[in-house]
Amino acid sequence: MDTSADQPIVLEDFPAFRPSMRIAVVTETWPPEVNGVAVTLAKLVQGLCLRNHDVQLIRPRQTAVDQASHDPGYEEVLMRGMPIPRYPELKLGLPSKKNLIKAWTLRRPDVVHIATEGPLGWSALQAAKVLKLPVTSDFRTNFHSYSKHYGVGWLRKPIVAYLRKFHNATACTMVPTQALHAELAKHGFLNLKVVARGVDTQMFNPAKRSAELRRAWQAGPETVVLISVGRLAVEKNLGQVMASYEALQSVGADVKLVLVGDGPLRAHIQQRCPEALFAGMLSHDQLAAYYASADLFLFPSQSETFGNVTVEALASGLPVLAFDCAAASDWVKPDVNGWLIPEAQPEMYVTTAVRVVQSATTLARVATTTRAQVGQLDWQEIAEQVEGVLLHAIDSAPDQRSILREWVQRLSA
Repeated sequence: MDTSADQPIVLEDFPAFRPSMRIAVVTETWPPEVNGVAVTLAKLVQGLCLRNHDVQLIRPRQTAVDQASHDPGYEEVLMRGMPIPRYPELKLGLPSKKNLIKAWTLRRPDVVHIATEGPLGWSALQAAKVLKLPVTSDFRTNFHSYSKHYGVGWLRKPIVAYLRKFHNATACTMVPTQALHAELAKHGFLNLKVVARGVDTQMFNPAKRSAELRRAWQAGPETVVLISVGRLAVEKNLGQVMASYEALQSVGADVKLVLVGDGPLRAHIQQRCPEALFAGMLSHDQLAAYYASADLFLFPSQSETFGNVTVEALASGLPVLAFDCAAASDWVKPDVNGWLIPEAQPEMYVTTAVRVVQSATTLARVATTTRAQVGQLDWQEIAEQVEGVLLHAIDSAPDQRSILREWVQRLSA
């Protein structure tokens, strides 16, 4: 007789129960704005939604006709905003503490995650404090580092003090690299957790290399295409890109320089390097083809918290020449998928570019091992790590049931 129906059910045969969270995400930048924070945060939110969590996105209204999205498991709440000085295409959220208290009283989140530290982020922090909601944060932009590039270096200390006060008021601050963790800890930041940024390895892929695109660049089979991707602005240290290109031209190397992005330095770079190709802003599909069709990625920025373009280039099979900081410190392995320059020896950047390009066999060899280094940066794995941080913040918070009872009593009084 078959007795299988009488056998006990073993709970270990089933996957562990994973609770669904109601997450409020606060940010002052979001697609279609083009910057590393907007792009990576959108990927993270998508990953959290795919993991069965409800996300409420709080962001500034980007245009007069901007409409909030409402989908199952995802809704947007739009706040007032104003253009950021020197970055008019981006918006700065205005203080909205009262509005957030009202919104979160009507629909209480389990946890608030703040991605940016502007007025909207500060309002969210204060509103969450009033409502006794657990809060986590991201450290995504080196505002304290940018200050020296815009003639306000004297603001560095007060900026660091503000950021420290902001992040230390949260249960956990997620940082993208070990180096940034060490730097912030040295300045008194607490409760830091390293969570890397992800990369779409399907989008950014060596298979996107395009012979047609290289022909459009007038790059022959032996031409080494140098590419730089990012805002054309002083904080990106683009003088090293121009100097590398000029040094290679002076030794007769067959090189092309392609710059992707736009910004206030464009006219200056065009005047200094008139033969360079300026692609402007590109879609992700176009950018993937540009990465894969180039031969060496020049990324001399020393002001990044991470540098998403670094891992996008690596995923595209494109060797990287960068300073030993931010994402490059964690993901570029010297002479394996690129080259790292000590920050204290900036003169080595140009000499290394010349040495690498002049050795075609070195560049070709490194290109074959470039992509393998970033395979673990899948966005679903990153979303799982963030999920763990959020759950820990909830578990470590005061008993939410007693807090809810307190608020019910206040509302009914």
